Amino acid sequence: MKTNLKLISMKRWPTGAALAIVLILGCKPKESVVNTSRDNIIFTEIRTDTLFNSKQVINILEIPDRMFKDYELQMAYTEKGNKNTSFLAQRANAKAAINGGFFNVEKGGSVTYSERNDSIVSLTCPPEVKWCMPEAMINGAIVFTKDNQLILEPFKSETYYQDSNKESFVLRSGPFLIQDSKKYVPESPFSEKRHPRSCLGKTKNSVLLIAINGRSEEADGMNFNEVQDFLLQLGCTDAINLDGGGSTTLWSKEKGIVNYPTDKTGERPVANAILLVAKQ
Repeated sequence: MKTNLKLISMKRWPTGAALAIVLILGCKPKESVVNTSRDNIIFTEIRTDTLFNSKQVINILEIPDRMFKDYELQMAYTEKGNKNTSFLAQRANAKAAINGGFFNVEKGGSVTYSERNDSIVSLTCPPEVKWCMPEAMINGAIVFTKDNQLILEPFKSETYYQDSNKESFVLRSGPFLIQDSKKYVPESPFSEKRHPRSCLGKTKNSVLLIAINGRSEEADGMNFNEVQDFLLQLGCTDAINLDGGGSTTLWSKEKGIVNYPTDKTGERPVANAILLVAKQ
């Protein structure tokens, strides 16, 4: 499916993911792409009423690969209960952040496997337990290696990651959406409804933190098939879904929260988040 967007308001000529969208121009009057850059991180906000025949507001933080000479991705997590993504980011003096994986809303803590610095943080709980997820929803893994490489891949096994010492952190999430520039997640009932979405994607030369807004008059959100089409339009070679809905939160040090969270309290407390931080 083609993305039909017309550039209306822009502070600089778009680059990277935004350029991929702007090059596919439409003629609708209510569409815009705003593209700005600060300290090498490229911020893009897309507003359109024609993408998938729906209203969409999408926020993207694009991290060029060259930044990983001085920065790295980290998984921040709560020791007890849940905390806002912005809190976890500010505590670590992060440059950018997006909410992480699935968690127990009532008691706090992740409900999927995660590890950091070779220490287990959480284990996957069985799907029959409240707040735990079916296997099809958590079929992917976010891996950041000790040599500063982001790998988005189908989840292997808890034993595999426990036995390996190559990872700086591992977070199980999903569904896994894009692999080698092709759709990965199979057709299933859970993919059909539109909701806010958080995604982590890789292009040939950047990492994308993506918040797709929804549940409002301005933004309908997307189903997983639409998310996949959109990610491919952005040029993602690999991509994974994070916890979405009211949890969707995208944050930068310069701008604060840059998307439009829909939780009834505003920003929803979460169990973990993916951060961009300076190397120590």
